[in-house]
Amino acid sequence: MHKLWQKKLELHYSKVVIDIVQFGSTTKEGENPNDIDIAVLFKSIPLKQQLEEAQLIKKQLEKESNLPIHINAFTMESLFDESNFAKENIIISGMSLLLQKPFSYRLGLLPRIQVGYSLRGLEKKDKIRCNYLLNGKGGKYGLLREYKGLLIKPGLIEIPPSVENIFVEALKKITPALKIRKILVPL
Repeated sequence: MHKLWQKKLELHYSKVVIDIVQFGSTTKEGENPNDIDIAVLFKSIPLKQQLEEAQLIKKQLEKESNLPIHINAFTMESLFDESNFAKENIIISGMSLLLQKPFSYRLGLLPRIQVGYSLRGLEKKDKIRCNYLLNGKGGKYGLLREYKGLLIKPGLIEIPPSVENIFVEALKKITPALKIRKILVPL
């Protein structure tokens, strides 16, 4: 199982663990992951203790998956450090194994992806095809309804981070004029 946050796990961890977060390709639809990325977020404790605790959690998670587990240990301070290249991925697409919800909920924020697209210069049939793709046709759901997306205004949709690849790949077949923006909305 790749989506560990969807399963009620019986993990054993100490009181210094704030959260255990799955992030990376396994949190996105349409991906073919090689491993499972896990971030363990700790209260301020020595690095050696963080690494020991993280390895104990890793051993438990390895029993739940056939993919290798890649584990990272962070404090809140190190998570938000400018040198942490994983922070955006953890905050935007990270799923809490403890809450079974997006990690950003802990921060009081809902992660969203805004996809801007332009149909300018396209033939009428391609504009219609885009409408059917997003809104559906003949009683079939479009991508927006199927994946809980919103049409903010013509040319701008807002979607969950987990389905970004599905929308981007589908829209690229119609128009190359796409702009992607990752946002956090207060809950």
